Order: sequence, then C-alpha cells, then structure tokens
Amino acid sequence: MNLTTVERIAKAVLYEGYMLYPYRPSSVKNQQRWNFGVLCPQSYSEVQNGTEAWIMQTECLVEGSSQTGLEVRVRFLQLVARSVGELTTPVNESPPGEVPAFRLVEKVAVNDRVYQPWQEAIEREVSLPVYNVEALSHGAVGKVFGFPAEKQFEYLIDNLGQIAGVIVRERRAICGAVEVVGKQVEDGLFKVSVLIRNTTPFESAQESSRDQALLSSMVSAHTILGVKDGRFVSLLAPPVQITELAASCKNVGTWPVLVGEEGQCDTVLSSPIILYDYPQIAPESAGDLFDGTEIDEILSLRIMTLTDDEKREMSQSDERARQVLERTESMPVEQLMKLHGVLRRLRPLKEESA
Repeated sequence: MNLTTVERIAKAVLYEGYMLYPYRPSSVKNQQRWNFGVLCPQSYSEVQNGTEAWIMQTECLVEGSSQTGLEVRVRFLQLVARSVGELTTPVNESPPGEVPAFRLVEKVAVNDRVYQPWQEAIEREVSLPVYNVEALSHGAVGKVFGFPAEKQFEYLIDNLGQIAGVIVRERRAICGAVEVVGKQVEDGLFKVSVLIRNTTPFESAQESSRDQALLSSMVSAHTILGVKDGRFVSLLAPPVQITELAASCKNVGTWPVLVGEEGQCDTVLSSPIILYDYPQIAPESAGDLFDGTEIDEILSLRIMTLTDDEKREMSQSDERARQVLERTESMPVEQLMKLHGVLRRLRPLKEESA
C-alpha cells in the first residue's frame, strides 16, 4: 500500500466540511456539522429510523492468488467538545490539587483574545493485520476497538500571571468494530467486504439531539485498502467479462476507487464522497480549505476580504482555521494567480470527414 500517494486525498476526505467559509463559529453555516461519512451509535440510528447511519460497508474485487495479502485501515475524526468558563472562586481559595470552581459562559476575553465554545477534532486510525485473501474465504476476521473518554483543563493566564479563565476539552468514549470477509468468486478473483460498525453505548438516544450524538460518532469515516502480490479491479471501469460481478459489489455509505499513479492497482480509497479512479489534488492548491478544492481561488479571495474582527475570530476559533488564514494572507501573488486556472493538456482538433 502506497500511503504517501493516498495521504493527501485521504486528508481532503477526512476534513471535507470540517469548517466552512467564513470559518467562524458565529456564522450560521458552522452552527452544525456538515461532514460526510458520519457513523452514529447504533441506538441513535435506530431511533432515527436509519436516517443516521451506524454501519459503513465497502465491497471490491481483488485479482490474486494464495500469496495475495490484504491491508485494511479505517480512519475517522472524533469530535471534542470545547467549552470555556470563568472562575467563580479565587484560585487561592480552591483546595490544593483541585480544579478551581468555574461556570460555563459564551466567551472569555483574556489578553485581547476571545475564547469561545467549539467542536474540535482529533484523528483516529484503526489498522488491521495483513490478511491472506484466500484464507478470508474460510471465515470473517476483524478487530474490536475503543477510545476512552477524557476531560482536559487548560487555564488561561492574563498579563498579571493570574488565572483568568479555563478551557475545558471533553471527549466521550467511542467503541466500534471492523469486520473483513472474503469470497472467491472466480479462479484468481476474490470479493472482499469491509464492514465498520459504531457500537458505542448511547443510552439517551431517544432524548438526544444530533449534536449530542455526534460526540459519540465516527465522523468522516473512510477505509484505505492495499494489496500485496495482487491487484484491485476498478468498479467504475471493470473488464467486460466481470462487469456483472463488479455490479454485484454492495457499497453502503461509501464508494471504493483506485488511488495512486494512473494504472496502479494496489491501493483503494473507499470514500463517503463520490470520486473517480485516481483522484488528485490540484498542484496549484496551497492547502486544505475544507470546502471543496475546486474553488480554492474564490475562497482565498473571500478570506482576504474579511474584516479585521472576522479574521480575529477565525484565527482564535480553531487551530486549523488559523493555519488557513495565515497561509492565505502570506500567499505570494504568483501562487494566487495559479489558482485562476491552468491548461492541463492539448489535443488536436480532428476535421470532420466529408
């Protein structure tokens, strides 16, 4: 598996919709999550009558032999609830070793910087051992995984060296399972299935909002598959003799495409965003904008026209948004002009026959 080749595409999928222009928590668009590939807890999905998924399934075809190995990696974002609070008890009156008493507020201003609630995210990856494709036909294999809950406190220190507020970052436990199944459908041809489930306990499903369920969800979930001593078959353009077998592959909430250099068939990205085989990030793109790489130019220009107050909120709301702002404001004119358009190739115009 060539992870170097697939990494940029997978990152773009992972963060698509993470934060939308104008990249501020106060904007209406950022009042709710727009990520693709969300797998909610099973109990919440059932309460929503299946409109919110808890299962993702990838099926694809592999040409191989008894020597062919299969690699599987599952990636997703886990949301972290960030709250801000102001102290209600002086620090020197708090018992040693205990968190000072505070109350949650909409914003805290410290040293000319404003802190406010937001949902941050951390990247998660579940890697499975290399499986023999032929052996998969004898029974399902997989992995049960879990990430524990955690709460962290960050104290905000003012210019006098005093604690002026607190940032609370809290993430819930997430549990899941990955199951891999194989089946030989023809001599030298195997159908491989990868099933991802969100098995996180979620007892308050009936009363919970989607925002609450998202904190126990796998966000932007996708699967990366690789083969050794074998090759994947394109489901978009399969060989004619196995068209029906390719059409029989059942993909739920995702779609596998070949990634890498044109013609390589050793790596597949199964993405919740519709892609073609061998997707690429335009070399003119300076970095992620989380809002569709095809519109880098207009997003960059819009960021440049934000007011100073809007830019301040953008830079203070999220570390990734801050990086977007700094990268855009420091972009050389030559780089900006490249975003306007580029001619990739020319082809001769054939004259119509008389």
